[in-house]
Amino acid sequence: MKKHKIKYTDEPIGKIKIVKDFLPSPDDLVFKEETVKITLSLSKSSVDFFKKLAQKKHTQYQKMIRLLLDQYASHFNDDTFKG
Repeated sequence: MKKHKIKYTDEPIGKIKIVKDFLPSPDDLVFKEETVKITLSLSKSSVDFFKKLAQKKHTQYQKMIRLLLDQYASHFNDDTFKG
């Protein structure tokens, strides 16, 4: 397939509308939640799974496990868990 070369011209671009900056600052994008260090024994197969997946996604396997547990806990919070 042949690439089409873009040709730029010096033509008027029409009516311009200035949009207010709505993006958060970089500091607001860094979400740090308080963490607690624990010792947890996991099966080798689970750890191997997360390590392999983390390597593919270029992230840390411990972070993936932590996010999984956080999502699980928020889904089954005190209001919905009656067990």
